[in-house]
Amino acid sequence: MRHYPAGVTVVTLMSDNGPVGFTATSFASVSLDPPLITFNIAETSSSIDALLHAESVVVHFLGEHQRHIAQRFSRAAAQRFTDRSLWTTLDTGEPVLHGTPIWVRAAIHRLIPIGDHTLVVGLVTRVHDDAEEEPSAAPLLYYNGTYHRPEPLR
Repeated sequence: MRHYPAGVTVVTLMSDNGPVGFTATSFASVSLDPPLITFNIAETSSSIDALLHAESVVVHFLGEHQRHIAQRFSRAAAQRFTDRSLWTTLDTGEPVLHGTPIWVRAAIHRLIPIGDHTLVVGLVTRVHDDAEEEPSAAPLLYYNGTYHRPEPLR
């Protein structure tokens, strides 16, 4: 699957023990009415227990300028939220990452164990979209083990 390019997201949530987050390239839009999204999380993930007990999450669509964020959230869990200048919390309690062009807040709609992962279905309850701001950040992509930015075909 490393030869299939994917957009890079970071999923964040608040647990009883504090903020939790992880990098995910499995994001997909499922339905417009109702607005449903999905992503997967491995059963071996350090974030799985918190996610299984969460009521909501924020999915951040990273821009090319946020490769350091993608890398931070794919490393050891203890280091993901240590830099308080990178994030704040929404009025609903979830951590939100600064400088993210687009993010969505979603209530957990369904958790489906499937293979060695859990498929998470979320009902979108809030959308933040700064993608039209100038200069607009290109989305961050992951392909064949490295990060990329899209280039238009001419």
